[in-house]
Amino acid sequence: MTTAVKNDIATEPAQSWFLPVLMTWIAPGAGYFLVKSPSRGGIMAGLSVVMFALGLMMRGTFFEPQTGDLLTTVIYCGGWAANLASGSLYMVAKALGYSAPDVANHVVDYGTKFLVGSGLVNILAMVDVYEIASRKKS
Repeated sequence: MTTAVKNDIATEPAQSWFLPVLMTWIAPGAGYFLVKSPSRGGIMAGLSVVMFALGLMMRGTFFEPQTGDLLTTVIYCGGWAANLASGSLYMVAKALGYSAPDVANHVVDYGTKFLVGSGLVNILAMVDVYEIASRKKS
């Protein structure tokens, strides 16, 4: 590996960011291990998995893409994108046939928010891994 010299300080070239970001999406927190930041990886993985598990235990619902007026499109497509951002957690739950009961109550609503929040935490982790891999952040 070659090193670049900038202002008399040797810096290592940035590694490819694609694989760590992809690994973080597939398995929350996994990309941190590729960029040698395992403590952050453990925290982000734990946070994402716990939020997803709480959402499932509260029988939260997954969003499905739905169009119509602007607000409906933003809410349903955005919620679906956040669910999809949970990566393998979402895919495994869908593959195993998880479906929440069609009931309206506050616990189900909180569960839905936890499922979306899990994906949003994973998006935050993907951005963080990207910045670490591209040397924009240490």
